[in-house]
Amino acid sequence: MLIGVPKEIKVHENRVALLPTGVVDLKRNGHSVIIEKNAGLASGYPDEEYVEAGAEVIDSAEEVWAKAEMIMKVKEPVAKEYPLMRKGQIIFTYFHFAASEELTRAVIESECIAIAYETVERIDGSLPLLIPMSEVAGRMSVQEGAKFLERVQGGRGVLLGGIPGVPPANVMVLGGGIVGVNAAKIAAGMGANVFIFDINVQRLRQLDDFMPKNLTTVYSSELNIRQMLPLMDLVIGAVLIPGAKAPRLIRRDMLKTMKPGAVIVDVAIDQGGCIETAKPTTHDDPIYVIDDVVHYCVANMPGAVPHTSTQGLTNVTMPYAIQLANKGWQRAIRENRELEHGLNIAEGAVVYKDVAEAFDIEYTPITKFMAQHA
Repeated sequence: MLIGVPKEIKVHENRVALLPTGVVDLKRNGHSVIIEKNAGLASGYPDEEYVEAGAEVIDSAEEVWAKAEMIMKVKEPVAKEYPLMRKGQIIFTYFHFAASEELTRAVIESECIAIAYETVERIDGSLPLLIPMSEVAGRMSVQEGAKFLERVQGGRGVLLGGIPGVPPANVMVLGGGIVGVNAAKIAAGMGANVFIFDINVQRLRQLDDFMPKNLTTVYSSELNIRQMLPLMDLVIGAVLIPGAKAPRLIRRDMLKTMKPGAVIVDVAIDQGGCIETAKPTTHDDPIYVIDDVVHYCVANMPGAVPHTSTQGLTNVTMPYAIQLANKGWQRAIRENRELEHGLNIAEGAVVYKDVAEAFDIEYTPITKFMAQHA
């Protein structure tokens, strides 16, 4: 199979979907790789390393898209790339369809095979291709939140960990999953008073057992959030429902109860955000203020640390990419239930229920679709 890797063109997306070592692995399995010029440069991997590994460097993205049987990306295609997608072409990337009807309908129209990193799911419910980026985003959320709490950045002028004689900041983490736990670890490690919210009581028990003593677990209810929100300096939105829109846990009217200069970091923005006032921002223009509350809603946070995040991502995507290349998408999906969960849209059919429901689009169960294509 011919695998193509275009350069990411989303604003300040510096990651790349394939490292030179991945090229070696694919070549060893009998496949060919083409990669757009300078696609890996921002992650620290110049073209020369790809050539040495056996890839062909192509000058234009259009040529990569036109030739490749499978496209490997990091972020979802943007409008400029919609016309380049084609029928039967496998596109393996983060899609987050539920956050964009425009993207969803463009992929349907293209009749490509859209396999989403974020919905590849193991039998235990874990999301192996989302975990490393969730770890990065969770840790970064506190790093960015602490920065924007500085007065010169528009925040309250609060040091997250305080100093002797001066109390530390209060941090609310909404969600006890991978993002939330990593955010809580960093915030607690910096000395903040951390309150982590979740609706899973068993998960709260687990967190209570192994997290540090400056972290308090709280059952997530609207009343509990409303009561504690006025005390918070930093709020991290870390809620995820795989493939579906994030639930809105903080509504507009709640902002007025928050401290002026408090900061919200909504890591769930890729899935629509868990804060009603959240809207996607970029690394160029990361924040905006509503009701004196600073909002940081960058949709590709790990893109700011590409050398780390690219390695973390490709460590987990490569085994699945090799399966898709070796077997073709239909056989790979039939033989691997994890990849089956990753298939969202195929040849114009929406086969992932949450995506169909997000935009009231006809849903085709994947079992029915695969039976029709046996």
